[in-house]
Amino acid sequence: MTQLRKVLSIHSGQPASDGAGVKLTRVFGGQGVERFDPFLMLDEFGSQNPDDYIAGFPPHPHRGFETVTYMLEGRMRHEDHLGNVGLLHSGGVQWMTAAKGIIHSEMPEQEEGVMRGFQLWLNLPGRHKLDPAAYRDIQPQDIPRLTTTGGVEVVVIAGRFDDGQHQQAGAVERPHTEPQYFDLRLPAGASVSPRLPAGHRALLYVYEGALELPGHPQSVASGKLVRLSDDGELQLSSLHGARVLLIAGKPLAEPVVQYGPFVMNTREEIEQALRDFRDDRLTD
Repeated sequence: MTQLRKVLSIHSGQPASDGAGVKLTRVFGGQGVERFDPFLMLDEFGSQNPDDYIAGFPPHPHRGFETVTYMLEGRMRHEDHLGNVGLLHSGGVQWMTAAKGIIHSEMPEQEEGVMRGFQLWLNLPGRHKLDPAAYRDIQPQDIPRLTTTGGVEVVVIAGRFDDGQHQQAGAVERPHTEPQYFDLRLPAGASVSPRLPAGHRALLYVYEGALELPGHPQSVASGKLVRLSDDGELQLSSLHGARVLLIAGKPLAEPVVQYGPFVMNTREEIEQALRDFRDDRLTD
């Protein structure tokens, strides 16, 4: 009998505000984040009211992890202390490795219309937290996409999509945490069974429609995050259609100590990050 990944828990995001007052939903993050290892946080932002996003995210620091910003709609401009300037368009991805330290800003490049997307925080192993910072803008046309024989549209942001019939490498690969990051659009009545490596932490975030999972008695509604068991096959279907983020990765199994925009392994490393930021040595 086929072993399926089981639903361990279902979470609802909480309203939050970040940057200079940008309204968003914190899908997960903060206390108990070890359950989502190697992922640290997922934020969803979406509004057509400029008052909810226009102030953006003025210059701020990060150390010890990576941020992945996926834009569904809107335009966001990135600038950082390395001299990088990039414009993130609808359908594009920004992959930033803060590592030792980066100071950057993310500001809306629009004064009206919809601003919608996600930001995922991905942890770095302790031995790489003080590596040089790096940054990459990935334009929509450079992100692989495919449609399965069952009609499911797949955006392959990171890792490798494989359902036994289709294989497609994503725009990004990371050897340490091996992240898989797919945006799945299931039409009504469709199903899909992406293969994931055994032992990978697997998360599903339904952001439109509703999703059905075998063995789970109720549909998973929009706005719900599902945390799955680490082994077994994955079967997803939708009676009426859904859009789902599938996020999976290899757990680091290391201590997580976070203070705001700094994520390290020990309290002493956090205190050092604070001193470095205070003394303008965070990015040295």
